[in-house]
Amino acid sequence: MRCIAHRGFAEVNPENTVTAVRSAAEHTDVIEIDVRRCGSGELVVIHDETVERVTDGTGRVAELSADELTALDVLESGEGVPTLPSLLESIPGGVELVFDLKEDGVAADALDAADDAGIDVLVSAFSADVLEAASEAGADRLAFLAAEGDEQGMLNVARDLGCEAIHPHWQLCVDEFVDRAHEAGLDVNAWTVPSRHDTAALAEVGVDGVIVDRPAVCDD
Repeated sequence: MRCIAHRGFAEVNPENTVTAVRSAAEHTDVIEIDVRRCGSGELVVIHDETVERVTDGTGRVAELSADELTALDVLESGEGVPTLPSLLESIPGGVELVFDLKEDGVAADALDAADDAGIDVLVSAFSADVLEAASEAGADRLAFLAAEGDEQGMLNVARDLGCEAIHPHWQLCVDEFVDRAHEAGLDVNAWTVPSRHDTAALAEVGVDGVIVDRPAVCDD
């Protein structure tokens, strides 16, 4: 079962930073990061629409420049919010990334950046429209993120989009749901799994990967 480092193992590292991805790469070969566009047009790696939760600054990402974002301090790490290309430069060879696209209009540039860096990418999003745009931009590996709702509907969306995977909340991953996903040709990567006990239970029902905030959740 794959161990996917959520934001570079956000519980033990300053999330979505160069330090986080370098540290995460010592424990796993799949790392998930969040991508959105900043006020000066560059793609940056940050989850929230605003910077307050993870930095010493204030304001909306869409209204701050890349220079302003890199000058902030992410979770007292001494690092700023990175641009996507600068973070990709730090990825060790052989590491796969999961791009969680947080908004429309970023897919083409994100894919170009990954291609320039020679990094294999699985594109994920909660929005079917974002995933469709990513497919039109050339993404050949897609994953539909799902939190709650009509479980069969989630599977239908993922299948109709040509996704290779569905990323449901871990509590949705009962055996019937996982079986139906596999029958639809979809891998199942559950998020955000809180404990080793839950990881073991998910392995029992056939989940293909777990998205986690610390590497210990994946340890045997």
